[in-house]
Amino acid sequence: MSRISTLFGLLLLATTPLTHAADNVVLTTQQIQTLGIVTAPLPTKSNGDVSGLPAQVVVPGNQLFVMSSPMPGLVEQTLVGVGDSVRKGQVMATLQSPAFAEAQRGYLQASVQDQLAKDNLTRDESLFKDGIIAESRFRQSKGAALEAHAALAERKQLLRLSGMNDSALSKLRDGDLSNSLTLTAPIDGVVLEKTVSAGQRLDAAVPMFKVAKLTPLALEIQAPVAMTRDLRVGAVIDIPAFNASGKLTAIGRGLTGTNQSVLLRGIITKGTENLRPNQFVEASIATGGGGNAGPQWEIPNSAISRIDGKSMIFVSTAQGFRAQTVTIKNEGSQNSVITAALNGDEQIAVRGVSSLKSSLLGIGAE
Repeated sequence: MSRISTLFGLLLLATTPLTHAADNVVLTTQQIQTLGIVTAPLPTKSNGDVSGLPAQVVVPGNQLFVMSSPMPGLVEQTLVGVGDSVRKGQVMATLQSPAFAEAQRGYLQASVQDQLAKDNLTRDESLFKDGIIAESRFRQSKGAALEAHAALAERKQLLRLSGMNDSALSKLRDGDLSNSLTLTAPIDGVVLEKTVSAGQRLDAAVPMFKVAKLTPLALEIQAPVAMTRDLRVGAVIDIPAFNASGKLTAIGRGLTGTNQSVLLRGIITKGTENLRPNQFVEASIATGGGGNAGPQWEIPNSAISRIDGKSMIFVSTAQGFRAQTVTIKNEGSQNSVITAALNGDEQIAVRGVSSLKSSLLGIGAE
């Protein structure tokens, strides 16, 4: 029916004389309805915000931790799942690892060798001072002590990477070996990924969990290169659909190869509880150009026409519509920010604009 109505409207335009003087298009109420022209109030004045920019929520790099198996072993139990909140030091999984017991035995052996080397060095140092042994023997003892101490430090670091603290290392000197490994949370955060399950055999350094702190969150925005000229680091970023906001932290210097857009990065500090990592959203950025640039409005792109190289909108009048020249400050994917000589209380055409453009150009009039 809409196609029939449009055809009827065009026929009506072709058979009914229209008056178009300068920038005015005179239409009757019946013609406006038949052509499907819809008007809407001019939106509230804008500060230069450009909305509808595609963006993705990401976790800042310094807030994301990947937990992996420190040694080969068998996953005995997993105690958390995706979406769970964890506290720093909370046990997340346990593993059975013969390699862990072997590493503890190596540490004990290195500890004994280190102590023996220290004792030999102390004795030879005293003998060397008394002139009983040669300097070469003293240097040999000193080198052996350094080598033993380095081996002990290596074994100690290996056990620390497996999750043992200094207290556990001190208890280990009593000879109480264990083949049970525990993985604990490195931060207060949320489990984003879990890639293992009980009964699974793992090699060393296999990823098991991703844990992240979700406040604040980062935002990566794809913006047309034309709009970046008015952007400044520190500009306000809003995500209206999720009541979240933050600020712009970086403006990319290069263009993406696919859509020739500029990558913008921001930090979201308010409303982060309403967002999820890797979520796609639409964001708006304040360009701050409203002060000296005159009043600005954000209107739908469907309301804008290009005629003779000029951008125009159609303002409703008592006789029909008046074509108003506007300047596009920033053009978004669905909305654009304009400046124009408007009062702010006008009604503008947002649908059926092509029919008004044709009427203004005299197409379809006798």
